[in-house]
Amino acid sequence: MDPRYTQLASLLVNYSLALKRNETVLIDTTDIPDDFSIALIRAARKAGAHPLIETRHTRIARELLVGTNTAHAAKIRDIEMHRMRKVSAYIAVRGSHNANEAADVPGDVISLYSRTLRPVHNHRVNKTRWVVLRWPTPSMAQGAGMSTEAFENMFFEVCTMNYQKMAKAMVPLEKRMRRADQVRIEGPGTQLSFSIKGIGAKMCRGDRNIPDGEVFSCPVKDSVNGHIQFNAPTIYGGTRFENVRLVFRDGRIVEATGSQQKKLNEILDTDPGARYIGEFSLGFNPYILNPMCDILFDEKIAGSFHFTPGQAYEGIADNGNRSAVHWDMVMIQRPEWGGGSVWFDGELIRKDGRFLPKDLRGLNPENLKR
Repeated sequence: MDPRYTQLASLLVNYSLALKRNETVLIDTTDIPDDFSIALIRAARKAGAHPLIETRHTRIARELLVGTNTAHAAKIRDIEMHRMRKVSAYIAVRGSHNANEAADVPGDVISLYSRTLRPVHNHRVNKTRWVVLRWPTPSMAQGAGMSTEAFENMFFEVCTMNYQKMAKAMVPLEKRMRRADQVRIEGPGTQLSFSIKGIGAKMCRGDRNIPDGEVFSCPVKDSVNGHIQFNAPTIYGGTRFENVRLVFRDGRIVEATGSQQKKLNEILDTDPGARYIGEFSLGFNPYILNPMCDILFDEKIAGSFHFTPGQAYEGIADNGNRSAVHWDMVMIQRPEWGGGSVWFDGELIRKDGRFLPKDLRGLNPENLKR
């Protein structure tokens, strides 16, 4: 067995989840090597926990999805919910041989399935300790523009970095976001303003997602005004979108353009909440520099932020917005991507992807890597 599998499995079980004796953990895998599933089971047992495992495949999942209907989706929801209520912790490891496997599934079918299964997701997020990560595949390497070997090496470097050190450096940013009111963001094609007053903030330090490296809040629901031009491509529901531009008026997305514009607007019309923002987050993982069309990586890109149409995290930096959609869209503000600035209450917090206040400089790449 690759020793990196054992190292990563130990980090997930002992740091991210802090599994305890006699707890039950659901290990939910899609298109990953059996060896890593075995490494997770062994790590859970070593901690004294009881592992359950679900093994999925993207082609089979697509076949279920393409022919689903209300009754079928509800049956899947009920079975998944029954199992989720029996566990205290959850690990999802999601590989994919083809990131566009669901590209030909109609948008209304994806929306129906997402709405129906949303209670399972909400229970998992709010009632269990959980961690989610991707698995490095040739498909992901291709999306990142890298060789399979180079991407795999980068993956393990990112996923096993010193998250405890990163967590300490995040504390000042979380405090600043908790007490901030007005946020202003500027960049190419972007003039955006909103309030995060009273919403709160949460630092993500490797105990929910791996890789990690962000601190998030959420706009007051009706406070967002202006426009934003995202410069990172994004995949949602198996479809790739590029050059997405959103225009806001009193919190609501009143105009959405870009590639696949019809499907873009179909997703934003899934329900009323899909046209409001459910998350605002600053990303700073020093090992992730460029988009690879995988949101668990792209939302952590050094010098980026993401702005998320749809569901807010219930009870955590929550503006009350509810939706079956949660779509993290990413803008990178490092100089080679056009630059940009983030302001909190008139103070320049980040310029061209670098934090400027003394208490935040620990989040700049050279300090996180040191």
